[in-house]
Amino acid sequence: MSELPALITDLALILVVAGVVTLVFKKLKQPLVLGYIVAGFLVSPHMPYTASVTDRADVQIWADIGVMFLLFSLGLDFSFKKILKMGTAPVIAASVIIFCMMVLGITVGGLFGWSRMDCIFLGGMVAMSSTTIIYKAFDDMGLMQQKFTQMVMSVLILEDILAIVMMVMLSAIAGGGSPDSGELLGSVLRIGFFLVLWFVVGIFLIPIFFRATRKLMTNETMVIVALGLCCLMAVLSTMCGFSSAFGAFVMGSIIAETIEAERIEKLVEPVKNLFGAVFFVSVGMLVDPQILVSYAVPILLLVLTILVGQGIFGSLGYLLSGQTLKTAMRCGFSMAQIGEFAFIIASLGLSLGVISDFLYPVVVAVSVITTFLTPYMIRAAVPCYELLEHHLPRKWIRRLNHLSMSHDTAAGEQSEWKRLLMPMARNTMIYSILAVAIVWLMATFVAPLMERLVPDVKIGFLNCQLSALLTALLTIVFIAPFLRAMVMKKNHSEEAKTLWSQNRVNRPLLVLTVLVRIAIACAFVFYVLRSSVLSGHVALLVAVALAAVIIMMLSRGLKRRSIKLERLFIQNLRSREIEAQVHGKKRPLYEGRLLDRNIHFSIFEIPADSQWAGRTLKELALGQTYGVHVSSILRGQRRINIPSGNDVILPLDKIEAIGNDEQLTALDKAIKTQVFPDDPDIEQREMKLHQIVVTNASPLLGKTLSESGLRDRYGLMVVGLDEGADNLTNISPQHRFEKGDIVWVVGEERSLAKLK
Repeated sequence: MSELPALITDLALILVVAGVVTLVFKKLKQPLVLGYIVAGFLVSPHMPYTASVTDRADVQIWADIGVMFLLFSLGLDFSFKKILKMGTAPVIAASVIIFCMMVLGITVGGLFGWSRMDCIFLGGMVAMSSTTIIYKAFDDMGLMQQKFTQMVMSVLILEDILAIVMMVMLSAIAGGGSPDSGELLGSVLRIGFFLVLWFVVGIFLIPIFFRATRKLMTNETMVIVALGLCCLMAVLSTMCGFSSAFGAFVMGSIIAETIEAERIEKLVEPVKNLFGAVFFVSVGMLVDPQILVSYAVPILLLVLTILVGQGIFGSLGYLLSGQTLKTAMRCGFSMAQIGEFAFIIASLGLSLGVISDFLYPVVVAVSVITTFLTPYMIRAAVPCYELLEHHLPRKWIRRLNHLSMSHDTAAGEQSEWKRLLMPMARNTMIYSILAVAIVWLMATFVAPLMERLVPDVKIGFLNCQLSALLTALLTIVFIAPFLRAMVMKKNHSEEAKTLWSQNRVNRPLLVLTVLVRIAIACAFVFYVLRSSVLSGHVALLVAVALAAVIIMMLSRGLKRRSIKLERLFIQNLRSREIEAQVHGKKRPLYEGRLLDRNIHFSIFEIPADSQWAGRTLKELALGQTYGVHVSSILRGQRRINIPSGNDVILPLDKIEAIGNDEQLTALDKAIKTQVFPDDPDIEQREMKLHQIVVTNASPLLGKTLSESGLRDRYGLMVVGLDEGADNLTNISPQHRFEKGDIVWVVGEERSLAKLK
């Protein structure tokens, strides 16, 4: 008998132990992430009383795949449009929190004399709160419908994005760069360049691909295609000097803008859960009890640093973002823990060989302790606020709360110049990145191909080869639509017309914006021509470049091409939003515009076993009972707007309700608790086919089928009458049972016993 490979036996051990431990943690209502870590400790060599894995290298490969799929799933749940719609408040809060917590983490590491790289990576780990743990805590405590949790989740999304950027920057620092050198700035610019390039190109290509293959995509092929795209972007990311996790996240965020995003997210979730479990188990395998005992003091100090640091600087970040003091403290206290991204950053440091071995188990211990303390920190926010309110002068409290009102006022004041220059700068950046990518692709791949295909002919007056001239002309043709859009976009917008007519002083500045973009477009043409032709004639090159840009500006064909490309991009970017509007899944436009600031909007799903199912809104009286207003009912692909009292609630309906925090929380609790309990006698519910022979003692004798009460009284259904033929004969309700009739019925055992 052949032996199983070590990978199979290790995987069996990991999954069995993880399954048992997570069931225990589920029973104890603790996060499953902690269960995976405990399972990893149990199967590690550090636990001598249980079986341990034999090949940790193979397990680490599976763990690396788990990180990649975790970030791919995170990207699927992320949307660049959501970030842009958030405004500046979450950006301010996230930036303040991450900066302050990183400084705290680096300072604490320095106090213990740890190495510079240990301190830098520790700062990154301490700065990242856990989205999974906070979401679970909010859900368990029934706070998901309250307004402050929405702000916390917005900041957590931004933290996850900044964590991806931080991982790339830490990789650059670990590669030899200095944190205070220009190389760090170059790394940030390189991240931004490739992020914009991949996103724009992906939004052009991926939705078109899915649209063309939509009829061919079964669930099986969809999983293969989605994971294939994920791995492809991971490979491209590593080729560009980034991590595979960064590429997986980018591909997930691209697919998140397509119609297929929700379907892919559901299909990929089992794969993510499997490999993610292996990753968190591998985290637990690195926990060494001896290290935990040796570093007990740093662990406790780090826990205290996170609790106090997030309580102070977290609240400060939300306060500066425009929240009231009470809301800011509730938000800041909620983020006092570290989780999955701390493990991912620690894994990165270990894989690069730049952090000490003790740091990983120390961070895991800190995560476990802060996770258990998370619900208590959330509950402590309001009492701490009341204590602060009691001791601080009322004037200070009013000034702190005034920051919220002044922030809201300032955020709403946007000048015409800002509305003009921001989109103009964004368009210039995007089109410049696309042009740079095309120039690089042409020089890298097309130029060598031209040298092989085109005869070796030299053009004397241009002092260049024919192949170089053709490559340059093709490059200019390909970048021409982007250069034209860069120069012409927003020139005739409403903002530009308003500024032109408002004040004569604005006119030279508006002309200057056009001239600057013309200069950028000329620079591209100049670079392409100088690198291949006319290398010694600078003045002539400038004239040719300017003439080429003017031709682009006047060309109607280029105008049509650039408009077509832009419309295709916008359509692809809005495809998921359009699909949501068509199917009634898009939240109403009036959300966020309600006059009462304490009133907001939320969606609730009716459970399949709800006691409300089959009852009308009038019978439920949600307005009188909970004080909420039901604005819509979502049922499958249908949307019932402004339902009447006679509309019936069905299982799995989604109802859109309007109310304040307390009202919506009460409604959420009622929906979750008013359900039919599980059937304890489920084993007795099996339906069986029974044969009944009518005798002198039978209660059926002399009665018609309708008089017998077989269905209503005994819970049995008559299938037919056995008359000796091959098939059973249907019985009419007027059939009168006689002695000797053989009746076949379907029902439960206890129903038949009741009849007997």
